[in-house]
Amino acid sequence: MARVLRTLVAYGEAFDAERLVPVTSEYGHTVISFGLGVMKPVYELYDRILSDNAISRQPFSADPRPLDKKNVPANLLQNLVFDFMYSQQKRYEEQVKKFGIMNDDAYTCTCYLPQVGNTPKRGDILSWAESSAVVYANSVLGARCNRNSGMIELMGSIAGLIPEFGLLTDDGRKADWVVELRTSSLPDAQLFGSAVGMRVLEKVPYVKGLDKYLGSELTEKACAYLKDFGAATASNGSVGLYHIEHLTPEAVDFGESLIREDAPVYVVDDAEIERVKNSYPCIWKDLNAKPKLCFMGCPHMTLSQLIEWTLRVEEALEEAQQKRVVIPTVFTAAPAVLKAFEDTEYYNRLKRTGITVSSICPLMYMNNPLVKKEPIITSSNKLRTYSSARFYPEAEILKKITGLSR
Repeated sequence: MARVLRTLVAYGEAFDAERLVPVTSEYGHTVISFGLGVMKPVYELYDRILSDNAISRQPFSADPRPLDKKNVPANLLQNLVFDFMYSQQKRYEEQVKKFGIMNDDAYTCTCYLPQVGNTPKRGDILSWAESSAVVYANSVLGARCNRNSGMIELMGSIAGLIPEFGLLTDDGRKADWVVELRTSSLPDAQLFGSAVGMRVLEKVPYVKGLDKYLGSELTEKACAYLKDFGAATASNGSVGLYHIEHLTPEAVDFGESLIREDAPVYVVDDAEIERVKNSYPCIWKDLNAKPKLCFMGCPHMTLSQLIEWTLRVEEALEEAQQKRVVIPTVFTAAPAVLKAFEDTEYYNRLKRTGITVSSICPLMYMNNPLVKKEPIITSSNKLRTYSSARFYPEAEILKKITGLSR
């Protein structure tokens, strides 16, 4: 425990923190969910910590598992590489059980969804690292968390303390940028988030104009949009907090008083969204290759998104005069969300379209060097940023997987 605290103090000193503060959330979260063979020193350190019985003071969730051979297509050679890459998976999952993971279904990057049961309250101090979860918790839920590292976050849960700096402070939550949305319709969440992230980088943006399309209440639809928007700001930049005028908690309470003096203004209109979209590189060897796989859900999809996409796919297939999708497609969501989805009429309806569901981490799947060579498409800007997957906005993805774009 002394070594854990010493590490946390050194981390805080690096960011000029003056003190450690208690972690107040009921649950923690760890971004490490994979047993990569090259990370053996991490697992050896975890064994050392466990040998001293330094377990987490709070139950926690973890990012998605890297493998799902039952539901995600892979050939024999690719599976052999997966087994080699994630040779420490069993060892690591045994470690997180000892540390105090919530349950065997608590593997998801969207731990904050109600079905998962790890939804922080406003003002809670967290020790998390998963970028898409941190930005959601800070922005939509009003909790307080910095973008920590994968090992630091677990140490914070073990000690029950985390250094106070950055987004844990009132000043650190002030808006450094004003983003004015002037598009003719609601922009694709991933593209809009990408534009904002690449412009403001690690700063805090205050977004005006989005409430015109999302309203002034955090409905399921609005939250799903902000989940994907935030993930793109965090992966295409390093955003850990955003404020949406008239919508997110702190923007509702404090309004423009959150904005720093002389904050620069970034205008996002239709032309800017198109410019950002056209700026993305494609690293496929054959740019005209027919996609072999499509991933939806990075970060994991919500229950409402699964239902909405079932309806959208059914309608598009009917229009295209197809019975099943023409590209193998995987929708990913938290295990608990998939269980809830299975209890609805839409689960079997989605299965009939040929789409499979999984709780896998698409990014971990894409890390396989043999998979990287495959032409895989996605609607996720996060997956596009960190892999060889090719990005298309949701409307284009729908056309491609149903055959409407032939």
